[in-house]
Amino acid sequence: MVNPLSIGLNRWRNWRVKSTNRRILAAMISVGGFAIIVKLTSTAKQLVIADQFGTSDALDAFLIAFLIPSLAINVVSGSFNAAFMPTFIKVKEQQGQGAAQRLFSNVMVWSTLLMIAISGLLALVSPFIIPIVGSGFSPEKQALTRSLFLAMLPVLTISGLATIWASILNAEERFALAAIAPIMTPAVAVTAILFMGTMWGIYALAIGTVGGFLLEAVLLAWGLKRHGFSLIPRWHGLDRAVKQVARQYAPMAAGALLMSSTELVDQSMAAMLGPGSVSALNYGNKVVALIIGIGSMALSTAVFPYFSRMVAVNDWIGVRHTLKTYARLVLFVTVPMTLVLFYLSDPIVALLFERGAFTAGDSRLVGQVQALYILQIPFYVLGIMGVRLLSALKKNQILMGISAVNLATNIVGNYVFMRYLGVAGISLSTSVVYAISMSLIYLFLKSQLGKLESNE
Repeated sequence: MVNPLSIGLNRWRNWRVKSTNRRILAAMISVGGFAIIVKLTSTAKQLVIADQFGTSDALDAFLIAFLIPSLAINVVSGSFNAAFMPTFIKVKEQQGQGAAQRLFSNVMVWSTLLMIAISGLLALVSPFIIPIVGSGFSPEKQALTRSLFLAMLPVLTISGLATIWASILNAEERFALAAIAPIMTPAVAVTAILFMGTMWGIYALAIGTVGGFLLEAVLLAWGLKRHGFSLIPRWHGLDRAVKQVARQYAPMAAGALLMSSTELVDQSMAAMLGPGSVSALNYGNKVVALIIGIGSMALSTAVFPYFSRMVAVNDWIGVRHTLKTYARLVLFVTVPMTLVLFYLSDPIVALLFERGAFTAGDSRLVGQVQALYILQIPFYVLGIMGVRLLSALKKNQILMGISAVNLATNIVGNYVFMRYLGVAGISLSTSVVYAISMSLIYLFLKSQLGKLESNE
């Protein structure tokens, strides 16, 4: 008996292997499909949070408390992916699986020790950091923020390991598991709120967040074991590959610190505007984060391993063709979407959040914030593809410079636009920052690709 599903899968596999761009598109569909499920679960979490906490002081404290570990995650662990994957792929292509495993084990040792050390340092300096980022908070609210911060600090080490494990799966073109694993964090957080929220209040959200990160790491560890990788950290010495990762990691981490600091600046400046402003800024970014999270994750995750392989074999024609093909696709999809969402911003906020403790007044404020955040969508998605190509080219020092420009632009933009638009001015400043950033990225890419092609 003919199995239609089996026939369909065989045709899909035969179609996707015929070109690099088809393999990238297939990976985008896989990652994007699972990312939609994850983001919808995250949106459900936000609805539960809105119903339970509204724009309360407790939620403000949680958001500021989680901001510091999430900043550290982006800087410390997130930078490993961009620094590590191009070298990992090159080592595996040229030296084989054994050398790739040694590099992976070395990076595991290095990253784990670094994240534990940073976690300890953050715990020590938290009494000095929290009064700065929560400058508008009362003493009681600052004390709650510090307590939540210490409770969630373990996510730095857990998420750091998970990020490295996910990058290995993506480098092996095992995109599905790495894409679906993050569903654990919002799912466990929602479960904790529903079952423990009445008793523990905002601490239920903190505990659920840590538990979700832990289950995500367990799922990724299981996937790596299935594909033959050892997860036991072993130090094999400071060889050439490790030094190359370290050289790329330093500017990438510095750039990530500068870029992530824009969010810290935004939240801190929102805290200066009065009660509920931090919450309004975060609610206003939820739908936009859902859209760019799905789009940029699918595109950047899918294209990064292939950019890295093309760079490793000096296939500059392939690089340019892939870059132009997907830049056109991004503009074709995101520009009309941005226009529609901008005009529907207020109804979207009312539909999603206006219930329980979230009032009609909250909807009007958050709708304005969201509309100005929406303007960033085309710039952000195009920019993230350019970032992946620069990382594949091992030009992370360029990204560090662009990140410095972004931070300075963001601070100036916040001050200027807040004077006229209040908290919504912060979201407008963010969109302006990504427009400038995207322009700089592609100017540098044009220059770098021209130099590389002329040297062939």
